[in-house]
Amino acid sequence: MKRGKKYVEAAKAIDRGTLYDVAEAVSLVKKTAVAKFDETIEAHIRTGCDGRHADQQIRGAVVLPHGTGKKVRILVFAKDAKADEAKAAGADYVGGEELIPKIQNENWFEFDVVVATPDMMGVVGRLGRVLGPKGLMPNPKAGTVTMDVTKAIQDIKAGKIEYRLDKTNIIHVPVGKASFTEEQLTDNFQTLIDAINKARPSAVKGQFLKSVTLTSTMGPGVKINPIKVM
Repeated sequence: MKRGKKYVEAAKAIDRGTLYDVAEAVSLVKKTAVAKFDETIEAHIRTGCDGRHADQQIRGAVVLPHGTGKKVRILVFAKDAKADEAKAAGADYVGGEELIPKIQNENWFEFDVVVATPDMMGVVGRLGRVLGPKGLMPNPKAGTVTMDVTKAIQDIKAGKIEYRLDKTNIIHVPVGKASFTEEQLTDNFQTLIDAINKARPSAVKGQFLKSVTLTSTMGPGVKINPIKVM
C-alpha cells in the first residue's frame, strides 16, 4: 500500500520494534497526527480470548472521563412517558414501530447509538439484521437496554463508549481526538484499559492482553507494552 509523504515522515518518529509505555505512546500519537482535520485517536487491543466460546466473550461500556470529542447522535426506541423522558434528556431521535421501514427501506442511519426500553426490544429485534452488523443493536450489558433512558442518554453524551471483541478477538475503540491534551488522552486510555482488565473472562488462560496499539485516523500505529497495562 502506497503511503503519503506526511505518513512516511510521521512514521520515522516511531520505532516499529519498540514497545512504548503509555505516556510515550500518547505523545508520539499526538505528534504523528498531522492531517488537516482533528484526527480520532483509537486503541486497538488484541486479547487472548477465543470469541467462539460464550464464556470468553467481552462486551461492556465505560464512560471516558474526557469524552470522545465527537458529537454522538442518539436514537431512542420508547413510547408514552418514556418517549417524553428521552426527548427531555436530549435524545436526537425518539420513536417506535414507525421507524422500522425508515431504517430498513430508506437506509436511514443518521444516528451513532441506539437505546431502547425493554418493552420495545420486540420491535427493535426486527431490525437485528441491519443494526447487528453495524454494532448498533441495543444491549443490556452496554446499558443501552434500560428503563432509565435519562441516565443512558446522559452517560452517552458524557463520553460513554462500548467495547466488544470483533471476529479476530480485537477490541477497537476511540479514546479521544488529536486536539486533546496528553493528560486527557492518557486518562481516557487508562480508564478504558482498567475496564477491559476487569472484564477479563475467567476462562481465558495465559496472557490476556496480547498487543495494544494506539493510532490516529491517518497516522501510524504506536505499540504499547501490554505487560505494563495489565
